[in-house]
Amino acid sequence: MNNKMTFPAILAKQSDRHTVFSFCARASEIHAIAMIDRIGRQSDGSLKGFQRPQVARHIAEIRNYLAQETAILPNPIVLAFTSGVSISKKDEKFAEVSIDVSSGPKGFVVDGQQRLTALSELPEKNFQVFVSGVICRDEDELRKQFILINNTRPLPKTLIYELLPTVSGLPDRLTERAKAAKMVERLNFDEASSLKGQIKQHTNPSGILSDTAFQKLIMNSYMDGALRELMRENDGEERSFELLSNFFQAVQKSFTKSWRDQKPRTSRLVHGAGIMSMGYVMEFLWSADRAYTTDAFCAGLTPLADRCAWTTGNWEFGAGNIRPWNAIQNLSRDWVELSQFLIRTIKTTRNSGQDKGSVSATA
Repeated sequence: MNNKMTFPAILAKQSDRHTVFSFCARASEIHAIAMIDRIGRQSDGSLKGFQRPQVARHIAEIRNYLAQETAILPNPIVLAFTSGVSISKKDEKFAEVSIDVSSGPKGFVVDGQQRLTALSELPEKNFQVFVSGVICRDEDELRKQFILINNTRPLPKTLIYELLPTVSGLPDRLTERAKAAKMVERLNFDEASSLKGQIKQHTNPSGILSDTAFQKLIMNSYMDGALRELMRENDGEERSFELLSNFFQAVQKSFTKSWRDQKPRTSRLVHGAGIMSMGYVMEFLWSADRAYTTDAFCAGLTPLADRCAWTTGNWEFGAGNIRPWNAIQNLSRDWVELSQFLIRTIKTTRNSGQDKGSVSATA
């Protein structure tokens, strides 16, 4: 058996740190040299892979098109390698690329997995596609290239965000998101977390809480809130995790019926708007009381016990502003209004012991 597959290739002069080349190949040949490494979690909770799940409908549409005699597919399949590739230059532009397949595929599909899968379902079709390859120095660099290549394409942002904690050297706007995504990952998979398994991610599709809502909450706090203060301490990351876990444990205790077995469409507490608004409540209780433990947060949430319309009734925001419980949407103006009402209710109850804002339903 031949342990190497060789292709005539064209070399492109781009980054001095990477070797970029292109060649033509059939689907079976691509599968022999590269794998589709789908994102998932290992037994210890650590992330593996990076590709999103297959989209059956999209694959079927591509397959039906490629089955036609006049079909063309000019977009290349992008592969990345960290080892197993040798290049023999013919001149400045042309080369021979040899890929070691003695121990299986060496590369990873970075872009074009749906196209490749669709073409694989037509084995009788002698159809070549363009392949663009890049050699990366390690897996970290490979993941980075995957994110940067796909960040401007219609790849689910949630998948990119879940991958961010595994990559370094990203642009600032992604670095801040990566920091928040790392905390969300821990909240979702750490055994000590009160939110374990409840946040919906590509590697935890059974979750019901929005990962992006938690990321926004955490980024806001890192920027100018409780987490910013805690991160100044030597054990800041651990303290930040405990604060978030303790607060949401208190939320679950204080509003059990509105949280347990609920979904965003049945309870605004587990909706993106509810998560964001409760984040501001957390910040208020931290600032006003230095609340940190679950018990302290439960005490702080007591004034809201019978004043929230998470699942039924109406929100009475004051000045004739009455809204049905499910009219609150995941829009900034809605969760800002909701958070202001919640904090105002806590302040009013503390200051006067009288309720100036109320809700016609219980939590």
